[in-house]
Amino acid sequence: MSESIKGMHRTNRCTEVTSEFIGQQVTLMGWVQKRRNLGSLIFIDLRDRSGLMQVVFDEPKTGSEGFKKAGELRSEYVIAVTGTVQKRTAAINPNLKTGDIEVIAEDLRIFSEADTPPFPIEENINTKDELRLKYRYLDLRRPDLQRNLMLRSRVCSVVRNFLSEEGFLEIETPILQKSTPEGARDYLVPSRIHQGSFYALPQSPQLFKQLLMCSGFDRYYQIAKCFRDEDLRADRQPEFTQIDMELSFVEAEDVMDVNERLLARIWKEIMGQDITLPLPRMTWQEAMDRFGSDKPDTRFGMELVDVSEIAAGSGFGVFEGALEAGGSVRGINVTGQGSMSRKQIDKLVEEAKGIGAKGLAWLALGDDGAVKSSFAKFISEEKIQELIRAMNASNGDLLLFAADRNKIVWEVLGALRLSLAKRLELIDESRYDFLWIVDFPLFEWSDEQGRYLAMHHPFTMPREEDVAIMNTDKKGEARAEAYDIVLNGTELGGGSVRIHQADVQEEMFKALGFTSEEAHERFGFLLDAFNFGVPPHAGLAYGLDRLIMLMAKTDSIRDVIAFPKVKDASDLMTDAPAAVDEAQLDELGLTLKQK
Repeated sequence: MSESIKGMHRTNRCTEVTSEFIGQQVTLMGWVQKRRNLGSLIFIDLRDRSGLMQVVFDEPKTGSEGFKKAGELRSEYVIAVTGTVQKRTAAINPNLKTGDIEVIAEDLRIFSEADTPPFPIEENINTKDELRLKYRYLDLRRPDLQRNLMLRSRVCSVVRNFLSEEGFLEIETPILQKSTPEGARDYLVPSRIHQGSFYALPQSPQLFKQLLMCSGFDRYYQIAKCFRDEDLRADRQPEFTQIDMELSFVEAEDVMDVNERLLARIWKEIMGQDITLPLPRMTWQEAMDRFGSDKPDTRFGMELVDVSEIAAGSGFGVFEGALEAGGSVRGINVTGQGSMSRKQIDKLVEEAKGIGAKGLAWLALGDDGAVKSSFAKFISEEKIQELIRAMNASNGDLLLFAADRNKIVWEVLGALRLSLAKRLELIDESRYDFLWIVDFPLFEWSDEQGRYLAMHHPFTMPREEDVAIMNTDKKGEARAEAYDIVLNGTELGGGSVRIHQADVQEEMFKALGFTSEEAHERFGFLLDAFNFGVPPHAGLAYGLDRLIMLMAKTDSIRDVIAFPKVKDASDLMTDAPAAVDEAQLDELGLTLKQK
């Protein structure tokens, strides 16, 4: 029989009670984690979001009615207990925050009973994700997930406090806005009043935060919900959260400075660690050449080496064909893995093909210096030795080579580098390596669309010296005033200086293939605002979910979001998305097309 809370007030959470409370009366409320009935004594582990407290029911102190109720308790019953704190005389648990004290119960109320949960409410359980997400409200009772969400809350508080001190204003921007399809797919919302027209959910607050700069607000931030209708990965969700900011009258250096200090504040207050400032920087080109990625993990070596000059005269058709097509030949040295079996190497070759390579050339050095290779018979001994020296290889090493267009070579070797480092446990998981990536290309070529696209967005400022080549055959060489902040191989956030000059913006639209009419159709409200005086401005946005994922040292952002979606963007708990009534469709003037 459920009881009322009337007249009873919680005095503390479980782990707020310490040995200093011995002899004092407390009232605790929470969930029953476990019950142990020893006949004359009943022990309950009481759980709330702070942790566990052992509660002891002794019939002379609890009373016969209370003792009888305690015997009926089961896992996940919600209860309140009033009792006196005492020092444990036995079963002291040094691994528990309250392991040296207990509460001797004097009053018990059962607020609600509970069915047996479909899985244990414990840390690190080996339960299928589908089951956990179907019963997410139970999953969220687990201490590890609760710690993650409390960490998220604390980080948001630090962010708000820091940015407020720095003169930023927290301003909300619209969720229902105009679709500007450039990049990922929009989530569309049909309008009932304007039938046949649609709102879009924001992929970011980009245009509105630039308008706020036009409005004179100077420094804006928002912890903003964003939406992208794209394929999901471990670090992606259809709806996600950004720490979004924009600043007026600044250069890139100003944005990077304030964000370095923000990260230092977060790490100091939350992680108890000092970050050395300024953070290191690396150009996009150097990152790609050394690590095959614009978000490199610098906690370990195994860097890419360009051996194109040696390969050019090798006589090996695979190498020379790639070079003749304008590509490159690069390799990585997997130190100490020269004894890897042929079966294991073949798996690496298949992995490379799965990423996009036509194949993978390899050369293994035995401990005695003997060479085994997939291409030794096509190349001279002299060239083999040149490659070994260029790769700084020693006896016992394994060399892997990719030959193709630069983009494919970077992707293949960059991915293999990460895969091998995890497999061989080369990564120091205790390290936090921050890195700025700068000097991004302004444009990237899309094979699918057959044209250049903006690597960031159409409002990113080109480097001043590269404005002149934006609409020439050298446009692919133009660089952006853009910067990404990377942590341990994950892009935490990205930003750029924005275009505020009308003539440069026109050149940018022209370079992207927009006519003046098309540009105004998509972005007219922003361009009109720019006619009334716009300050130089720049900004940056972090992926809050990714940030918390890295701080919590979990592999998936689903572990730091209260109610996440699965890979097909559905919610297993609520069964969303779901069909709607015909009447609702009629109101919107919509008819579904059957596929």
